[in-house]
Formats: sequence, structure tokens, C-alpha cells
Amino acid sequence: MRWFEITLVVLTFATGIIWLLDRLFFAKNRAANAGLLDEGKEPVVVDYARAFFPVLAIVLILRSFVAEPFRIPSSSMMPSLLIGDFILVNKFAYGLRLPITNKKFIAIGEPVRGDVVVFKPPHHPDQDWIKRVIGLPGDTVAYHDNTVFVNGKPFRYGDEGRYVGKGRGVDMTGAHLMIERLPGNPHPILERDDQPYFAQGEGEWTVPEGNYFVMGDNRDNSEDSRFWGFLPEGQLRGKAFLIWMNIDASAGGVDFNRIGNSIP
Repeated sequence: MRWFEITLVVLTFATGIIWLLDRLFFAKNRAANAGLLDEGKEPVVVDYARAFFPVLAIVLILRSFVAEPFRIPSSSMMPSLLIGDFILVNKFAYGLRLPITNKKFIAIGEPVRGDVVVFKPPHHPDQDWIKRVIGLPGDTVAYHDNTVFVNGKPFRYGDEGRYVGKGRGVDMTGAHLMIERLPGNPHPILERDDQPYFAQGEGEWTVPEGNYFVMGDNRDNSEDSRFWGFLPEGQLRGKAFLIWMNIDASAGGVDFNRIGNSIP
């Protein structure tokens, strides 16, 4: 998505500058020469710039500072998010950031425990990942025997039976569907009985200032802070809040039941 962001910024500024320069320096001369052959005719490049600049500017502002669409490409956040979900991300929840550089210039809020966040992982800065915030700056997070502990206190869990997957997530059929009763934000997670895709990632970590500890809801199939470390605040892209579309060809195409669902 970075190439799209760069292209959008370049086109917006290019069309805006062309339109502005024409209004300041060339439009009056053309008006004065109107009727003299074709000298009063607006150049094609100016015509296109005038037509496209407002549209590009609106898209850039909305995408950079209001809400941005993302697609879920993996199963690491199942069952909360499925492969093929298209989500909207609140871009101002954690402060306004400049396009491309992602540098915050207005502080508004900070992530709270349980938020589902989109970010650029430190080891793959060209990619957008999505996980759930488990540990805040200063917290001690531990993971042992499928249980998360924060500052020495374990989360409570409720067993919801066996999960039935569909489409590209059918391989998770048979996993334990659990409710992780994170204070203030209970949400579903998956745990497998068979050989996990990743090592369990057990351990204990103290989250440094300016960083977060994130985990996927699909606990045995998520590459998260248990394996690559902490998420720096500067890598945050925004808070995921809504599923606006789901398309999974292997599950029959569009799943209308998921459209409009909020993200727990």
C-alpha cells in the first residue's frame, strides 16, 4: 500500500501546483488573448489538473487523517477477523500523522488494552500488519500454558466449544473457540490442540516506554510480539473498527453477514 500512498501524494501535489501556477500566472494572459486563434484555450494539462486536484485532495485527506481501508490477508486474527475481510481503520484515534513518513504532528489519543491496531512491524516496515494490543508501556506481560498474564494477573477464559472454519480459514476447524475476558474488551480467540504452526512463544516481557506488546487472536498461528519484540508507537497506523466487506472466493464470494460488523 506504500506505493499507492506515495503516488497519491505526488499526484495531489503535482495537480495542485499546476492548477495554482496557471491561476496565478497564465490564466489572465489567456483571457486577454481570447479569440486570437487558439491562444485563449486552456491547455489540456491544466484542464486535467483542475478536474482531478479536488478529488485527489479529498481522497488524500480522508485516507490520511480520517479512515483508511485495509484488507486482511492472513488468519492471525481469526475468529475476530477472517481472511478476505476488508476493514476500515480510524486514522486519528492515535493522533494525526503525515502521509508517507507516518510522523505524528498532532497528539490525540493512545492505544488502550484490547484495541485492534494496524501498524508497520519493525522487521517488515514496508508491510501493514494487524494485531491486538495486550501490553501497554510499563506492563509486564507473560504467556504460559495458553494463558496471558498482565502485571501478574491472568486473563480469564470461557470455553465456547469447537470452531468451524470456512473458505480459506477452513483449516482452523476443530480449534478451541475461547472468550478471552480481557477487562473492558472481551473477545474471541482460537487455540489448537494439534501441532501449532509456530512455537507457543511462552515467556515474560516488560514493555518499554513508547512501545506496545501485540498478539493475534489466533494464538497458535500468529507471528506477534512473542516472536519479534515490541511495537514502537511510531509504527502505528490506526485503530481497526469496522468490517465493510468480505470477499473469499473459496467460501462462495461475498459474505453479506459480515458487512458492517464492528471489530471486537
